Amino acid sequence: MTVLEAPPTDHSPRVASANIDDFAVPQGREEEWRYAPLADLSAFMQSDTDAGTLTAVEGAHVRNLGAAQPGTWLPTDRPSAVAWSGVRSVVSVRVDNDEIVDEPIVVTLTGSAALNYGHVEVIVGRHSRATVVVVHDASVDASGSIVVTVGDGAELTMLSIIDGPAEKVHLWQWHTDVGRDARFVGSVVTLGGRVVRILPSVSYSGPGGSAELLGAFLAEGDQYLEHRIFVSHEQPHCSSNVVYKGALSGQGAHTVWIGDVLVRREAVGTDTYEMNRNLLLNDGPRADSVPNLELETGDVASAGHASATGRFDDEQLFYLQSRGITEETARQLVVRGFFVDVLARIPSPEWRGLVLGRIANRLGMKGLGDDNEESGGGDE
Repeated sequence: MTVLEAPPTDHSPRVASANIDDFAVPQGREEEWRYAPLADLSAFMQSDTDAGTLTAVEGAHVRNLGAAQPGTWLPTDRPSAVAWSGVRSVVSVRVDNDEIVDEPIVVTLTGSAALNYGHVEVIVGRHSRATVVVVHDASVDASGSIVVTVGDGAELTMLSIIDGPAEKVHLWQWHTDVGRDARFVGSVVTLGGRVVRILPSVSYSGPGGSAELLGAFLAEGDQYLEHRIFVSHEQPHCSSNVVYKGALSGQGAHTVWIGDVLVRREAVGTDTYEMNRNLLLNDGPRADSVPNLELETGDVASAGHASATGRFDDEQLFYLQSRGITEETARQLVVRGFFVDVLARIPSPEWRGLVLGRIANRLGMKGLGDDNEESGGGDE
């Protein structure tokens, strides 16, 4: 068991361990669990010997290997420890040193049972460049972890997509270690699932690293979507930029965004910013947004955060309607435009168009999406 420094929202030590018993079963009073619908997550709090394992279609850079072994990363909550101890194979993505991969590496996860454990390891060697797309199996319940290592001077862009019926539960920890002068862009797109809880975290193993965490989520009906980010700056002259946007509709829709950034004493010259924007499409949905920034040093280049939740801009709607566009279509266009500045940072045109098209289809914009069913290898 390893005891880590606590994130800003919690004054207790942050435990990292592969041992399930090192984590108590959450009761809902804990800071990190106070929003979550624990009754819906009970199956993930205890080991299930009948659980399946998520695997991926193998390719030039993708392999299904033996069981996960403890490394530099360890689970930091009970469901992750349960999944870690129960997973029977690892989806491994490796890019060699100095290798440039032009086409996106697509990792299509597939479950073998109603409930599945998964572990994905992505290792990008020094001075290499790649794009990795993780497509989750939205037809099953799943819990697991994605552990990423970006080598010195490397560039990695990752896209994680959960899209499908609003019926299943997904719990994921996604940790990335950014090397010296390396660059990481991680985008999370959450459109499906009844309960989804994703915990992206970033650490730095050398100075000069850059991390950009982007997110787009669309909640409707009784969906619960939680994104809880933790960025730990412990190296000098590194940067982080966090931008998450969500749109909500329906009486039972609930989203939670927690952004924790910790700048340690030795992390001089840090440049960090985090922002969350939520758009309420009608009466009833609830969006909780909590940005946190803790500075142990005043010697930073820049540090800030912002959060806002609001309704449609009436002036935007009026402008579109004055051009002959119906109110319904105008609202759909505003929502789609709301996400564009986040999704435009996805470097692959095929996958960018795919995601924008799926959001458009969810909004009922059948004729206005950019979805190309034959691009991006996005068959699920």
